[in-house]
Amino acid sequence: MSPGIHLPSGWVTFVFTDIEGSTRLAQMLGAGYRPVLAEHRRLLRRTLVATDGAELLTEGDSFFLAFPDAGAALAACLNGQRALADHEWPTPDAAPRVRMGLHTGWAEPRDGEYASPEVHRAARVAAAAHGGQVLCSAATARHADPLPVGASLLDLGLHRLRGFDDRERLFQLVAPGLERQFPRPRTADAVAHNLPTQVTTFVGRQTERAELRALVDAHRLVTVLGAGGTGKTRLAVELACGAVEAYPDGVWFVDIATVTDPGLVAFAVAAVLGLRPEPGRPMVDTLVEYAAARRMLILLDTCDAQPAASAEVISRLLAGGRGVRVLATTREPFGLPGEVVWRIPPLSVEVGPGGAESDAVALLLDRTAAARGGRQPDPAESADLRRVVRRLDGLPLAIELAAARLRVLSVGQLAARLDDVLGVLDAGRDVPEPPPAETGWTGNQQDTVDLAAAAAGATPPTPAHRAVQRSASERHLTMQATVTWSYRTLGPRASRLLRWLAVFAGPVDLTTVEWLLGEDPLDPLSVLVDKSMVLAEPRASGSTYRMLDPIRAYAGRRLAEAGEEQAARNRHVAWCAHALERAHLGPDGRPVTLSLYALDPLADELRAALRWCATGGSARAGLRLAGGLDHWWRERGLAREGRLWLFRLYGRIAEHGETIPEAELAAAYHMHSLHAGADGEFAEELRFSQRAEAAARQAGDAGLLARVLAGRAAPLIDLGQFAEAERVCREVIDWAYEQEVAGDALFAVFNLAELLWRRGALDEAAELLGAARPVEATRPVERGRRSVDMLLGMVALARGDLIAAHEHLVVALRSRMSHGYHGRACDTVNAIAVRCAAGGQPLLAARLFGAGQTVRATMRATPGLYGAYWRERQAELRRTLGDTDYDRAYAEGGELGLEEAAVLALGVEHPDLAVGSGRFGAGGGPAPRQPGPDPGRRPAEHA
Repeated sequence: MSPGIHLPSGWVTFVFTDIEGSTRLAQMLGAGYRPVLAEHRRLLRRTLVATDGAELLTEGDSFFLAFPDAGAALAACLNGQRALADHEWPTPDAAPRVRMGLHTGWAEPRDGEYASPEVHRAARVAAAAHGGQVLCSAATARHADPLPVGASLLDLGLHRLRGFDDRERLFQLVAPGLERQFPRPRTADAVAHNLPTQVTTFVGRQTERAELRALVDAHRLVTVLGAGGTGKTRLAVELACGAVEAYPDGVWFVDIATVTDPGLVAFAVAAVLGLRPEPGRPMVDTLVEYAAARRMLILLDTCDAQPAASAEVISRLLAGGRGVRVLATTREPFGLPGEVVWRIPPLSVEVGPGGAESDAVALLLDRTAAARGGRQPDPAESADLRRVVRRLDGLPLAIELAAARLRVLSVGQLAARLDDVLGVLDAGRDVPEPPPAETGWTGNQQDTVDLAAAAAGATPPTPAHRAVQRSASERHLTMQATVTWSYRTLGPRASRLLRWLAVFAGPVDLTTVEWLLGEDPLDPLSVLVDKSMVLAEPRASGSTYRMLDPIRAYAGRRLAEAGEEQAARNRHVAWCAHALERAHLGPDGRPVTLSLYALDPLADELRAALRWCATGGSARAGLRLAGGLDHWWRERGLAREGRLWLFRLYGRIAEHGETIPEAELAAAYHMHSLHAGADGEFAEELRFSQRAEAAARQAGDAGLLARVLAGRAAPLIDLGQFAEAERVCREVIDWAYEQEVAGDALFAVFNLAELLWRRGALDEAAELLGAARPVEATRPVERGRRSVDMLLGMVALARGDLIAAHEHLVVALRSRMSHGYHGRACDTVNAIAVRCAAGGQPLLAARLFGAGQTVRATMRATPGLYGAYWRERQAELRRTLGDTDYDRAYAEGGELGLEEAAVLALGVEHPDLAVGSGRFGAGGGPAPRQPGPDPGRRPAEHA
């Protein structure tokens, strides 16, 4: 200190400065370092000392000063940094990067110096700063009034200074002409991590978290792969939070989404680790040298923003030191040696062990409660909650957005609107437009880190540049922005395939994709799988490929925008027609017995195709598809759905005037009549039966007319006109024989047999059915139902022949379950219940009735001609068992599914094996009462 300098006392602001990286700068400049150091001293002395600062110590590249006024000290530091930045140095690399730290405390000078802990605190504040940065303590911030014109202080939070037990709140001086973006302060914080603090609870994913933790422990590079919105970042951060103690040198989070240039990825990682560029040295070399001797976990998030550059930095880090591990989140793998790729699954939508809610429902419950001010959804909304999460494919982001909609909608209302997934989830969440151009730059706490400026010491970011960075962080504000983020990286073939795959409602195999495109799709399909826009699901029979529903909705929008929707959806309709045709054929191309199970996996595809046919495609093609679903709709209790699709197709025909051949209209009207009868709409049933007959007569096809005429009895039976119905059946059968199309009148044969059974003409019914058996056996669509055996079993029950009844009914039930005829299987289970009651097994009979009736009720099907008969048999059982035992057994049966009920029914002991069997004894047991007159309806059995 020069003699005669006045040292302030009382509240004194101490300032320390030095050149960051001075040793390396001196090595790089050699003899040129001395003039640079001298010019640095001259500039600082002119700006610092000349503004009322007392220069206490100048040693090498450092200054130590004391100011009586905190505001003046900050102004001096501001002027000093501006002078250094404005000066023309020999080269850009020769410019010294000076860090400055200030602290204000009570101090008294003694013998020309300060012996106070406040001096040491000021030195530690300076040591926490980076080159070009001015940091000050909270005490200086309080005493600095006023601040320099245009300046502000940015709160950097609490930090633990080396050598001090308490934590100090640090502030950064922000002003025009000063660099703003810096790595975290170099402080000795107790917890070595910078993991983002989450504002919501982490829900579920226990299995995934354990699986991922095991991989991170065992491998040095683990890549978490998944589509946008699947929760990659949240899961990775949650895992990293639990791993902090295992990495003594820290767990560090780096958001690559904020990096706008590939060359700045290394700078992003370095900034998080507190490293600054060294003159004349690549940043990645500095980074690798720092990490080489350390044991740390680096979490690189959203690497798909800069995939190639991220891969290069990861490769260098892993090669430079064995203690470094990298956990990366991205939408496509890096392809690096040693990389372990872990695909994050959607949240589970299935009920957990012990009936616990699935992870997806648990997340929706948690977020819905938050959106509704802490109020949990009503228990009555549980079914709708499950519908919502299934419709959203368990995608966490979609569930979060859905929960926000539940502020104004009930869960049921939301579920009903999810046909437009993107429209519902993104409503009111438009990404804000970039702000208008600013006339001058001012700091604010929301600006993102400008890594380019940090790397090159350039001017602060422009508004346009900050808008680009904001778009990276806003990519999860809407589902559309999330998917667009990936879509923009696709090439022409991959983007076209993604758009065309949107026409499929569910998973597809490679052959189907080839059918769709008409070319080898392997290359573009591989791109979509690698970028997590299509999920590949390996199976023994070959992989299948599917899109999550929100991605499908996005691709569908793009398909329409590209003008390709007509071609793609027509291609999909053709595929559905081909798939229906294949369901009726065996491997050799010959017809096989129709199994409705073959249609189960096609149902959603066929619905999607029907939707297109009813809105933008061919109604004629739609009627053909509906015909393929005829039996499936009725046997699954979906007759009403079938009617609605047919009405929509009729509307399409009326609107566009498409010409439909009379034969095809007749087949559609006949199918509609059967659906209406099964759905209890008897007036509609009669109306469409008449329309079908008129169209069939116009068509001139004898076989078609026989099938339509065979259905004329159905509405008569439903209306209780049994005698007329019997007359019609006989006329149709006779006419069909005359026209040599007897097989097409099989429906009339079955109706007549039921009517004969109803009035007790059992011998004639049995004779009629015996003649029908070979006809049924030749018809692939009919024979799986085993209607002949079912009706012969009913005839045998009426005769009291339990052995014949048992054998026929078991054959019918086994075939119906094997081929997916669930509605008819319910009737057969009821019939076996009657056989059990007659065979002395009343409790088993009650259980079977409970199962059969409950399952049929869930199908919303009309009870049919057998309805009154089942009720009479149940009333007899109730009298036999008493109300308590009957109700208990019936309820037990009601808890069984159809498959369980079928197993129970097929397990009934053959009467030959029972004690006192009629076949081996003198006589049989008592015959059940004959069916009496039935004011009810025709059977759903042949609806």
